[in-house]
Amino acid sequence: MAVMTTWFSTQMHSLEKATWPQRTRYFLINALAFTLCYQVSNFLAQQRHVTRNVAFSFEYHMPFLEWMIIPYLSSGILFAASFLWIEKKDDLRVLNQRLLLATVSATLIFALYPLRFSFPKPSIASPFYAALFDFLAALDRPYNQLPSLHVAFCAIYWPSWRVSLKQGLAHRAMQICMALWLVLVTVATLFTYQHHLLDILGGLVLGLAAIFLIRPDREQPNVAFYYLMASGIVFLVGVIALRSVLALYLLLSLLLVSLAYRRQDNNFLHKHAGRHSGFICFFYAPYFFGYWLAWHYVRFHERRNPLFVNVSERLWIGRRLSAIETEKLPDACVIIDLSCELSETANLRKHPYRHFPLLDLISPDPSVTTEIVTAIRSEISAGRSVYLHCAMGYSRCILLAKLYMGEIKN
Repeated sequence: MAVMTTWFSTQMHSLEKATWPQRTRYFLINALAFTLCYQVSNFLAQQRHVTRNVAFSFEYHMPFLEWMIIPYLSSGILFAASFLWIEKKDDLRVLNQRLLLATVSATLIFALYPLRFSFPKPSIASPFYAALFDFLAALDRPYNQLPSLHVAFCAIYWPSWRVSLKQGLAHRAMQICMALWLVLVTVATLFTYQHHLLDILGGLVLGLAAIFLIRPDREQPNVAFYYLMASGIVFLVGVIALRSVLALYLLLSLLLVSLAYRRQDNNFLHKHAGRHSGFICFFYAPYFFGYWLAWHYVRFHERRNPLFVNVSERLWIGRRLSAIETEKLPDACVIIDLSCELSETANLRKHPYRHFPLLDLISPDPSVTTEIVTAIRSEISAGRSVYLHCAMGYSRCILLAKLYMGEIKN
């Protein structure tokens, strides 16, 4: 029964329509990551005066086709349009993560093994095409070669676009046109003298790898993936480009958090009696600082709303409270803390205190939720009031309160 419920939940999640805030958020994440990482890797290669290339001898006889600058430059339009075209929430999530993985992976390769395109472009007779090539030259440099991100993106676009097209002759014709245009964009990287053949093959391998690694129909957010991508960006910008020791420290912290989410280790911060040890604080200081900032933002954003909500006669739920805010809680209140990211307020550690660490944004294991609901029930049955809280008061405490209330009704 539990397996069927999980399967049904996953199917319903994959059918949800993508919203405009989601489209905007995913587009901005990818646009910012691409702009930052691509330009940094370009700058690094230029500073090193890179001259090596991977061209085969026969490529020097490759024709230069001016008109192919049009499909080549259309890649920017395809990039933006993809976030508008995809209809379903899960399909949009898949596209977002595949593009992000390709961008970070490719730019790290560009920085670690930089290449330069090996021969100059010939003179361009057409003023129109010359203007387009001048525009490209203002944005790009002859570096960032292997693997070709143009080709990797084209490989990633195709399965995401194809699933968004309905059945029918007209849609089949549109599929064929889209596939042909993606092939044309790929080929254009050769005939506009932007990439060599090995760059094309490398881009295809990268795109296929992203498709293989990021799978559809994932019910829970892949938090570990985003921390891993953030660590890749920090490695490129902070460690390689800026050579910052602080960036190396941030990189280590992000990787540790990514590993904890990958293992779904609820207790990776080893919070004891509402506090973290100095050893843990040292290794996860950037992570703690990020949550501390988020907590202050939530306090400001929710300043006109109640600090906590009374969901039953003796159960209150909400976020982590400040010292002053704790004075508004009922007397002799039992504290059940679900957050692992923030230390408990000193005033609340004086109350009867129980800690059940849950990872943020991740649905907890049923055995863990059962244990927490049992603890809530036992405290309330003993005539004590309970304040159930997580870090921000948005997800974990609400989920457990719903489970508890559902158990009461049943």
